[in-house]
Amino acid sequence: MTILLTGASGTVGREVAARLDQKLPVRILARNPQRVIGAGPRAELVVGDYADPASLERAMRGVHTAFVVTNDVGGSDDARLVRAAHIAGVRRLVKLSAAAVEDPQADDLITRWQRDSEDLIRSSGLTWTFLRPRSFMSNTLAWASSIRSEGVVRALYGTSANACVDPRDIAEVAVRALTEDGHEGRAYTLTGPEPLTAVEQTAELSRALGIPLTFAELTPGQQRDQLLARYPEPLARALVQSAERQRAGAKARPTPTVEDLTGRPASPFATWARDHASAFTPGRERLPEA
Repeated sequence: MTILLTGASGTVGREVAARLDQKLPVRILARNPQRVIGAGPRAELVVGDYADPASLERAMRGVHTAFVVTNDVGGSDDARLVRAAHIAGVRRLVKLSAAAVEDPQADDLITRWQRDSEDLIRSSGLTWTFLRPRSFMSNTLAWASSIRSEGVVRALYGTSANACVDPRDIAEVAVRALTEDGHEGRAYTLTGPEPLTAVEQTAELSRALGIPLTFAELTPGQQRDQLLARYPEPLARALVQSAERQRAGAKARPTPTVEDLTGRPASPFATWARDHASAFTPGRERLPEA
């Protein structure tokens, strides 16, 4: 039973690739296979692109189950992938979605796109499983540069909590969904074991690094300017709306799903911080993905 992985060069996908290679035949679809690191020696790398339907169909031939990761917000990548899956005879899709789709108050661009993607897959006739994680613990890598150079964390709404999740926990659940029966038609909300604020994460990073760190709260205007420097305006606006929902407490509730599915508690942020302390250590020039 061959499994196709998309997004294998990303935060969660690379962790899935590293775990799956020990279990079943794995095929990895990538625009640039050189960016895929961590895959085992048995993994088959194929070149392809969501914008090239023929490459998707080739990649899916002989595939039973596919791990679906898309990031073309508002685009048609999911539709192209579903169409190719039908043509190739793929039976099951495991889709990386987002926890916000469950919140009726969440109506930003990114959440609407994720809902539409889920609806598309749900109505496709294919068997599906949705993974809906909270924010990744690895998002704090965005603070690495200012920590290394100044010992400062800058973020919006420092006392608003998020039950963020270790990407490695998401990957462990994904492997189970890809390789086991019983996950069909299920949607799993994945969180860490506790809600944490940016101020509390800063304290955990300080302990992991063994150095004092300072938290400096951004104003909404400063945050908006930072986002506009990196993203198109509609996407930046969606991220601001998401931060407002977190401020209102919408992202603070942990779920037991990781423990229910893996048999062990979800990993705390303190563990993630210790394991990735080198990324925040002064003297490092590059910020690794995790």
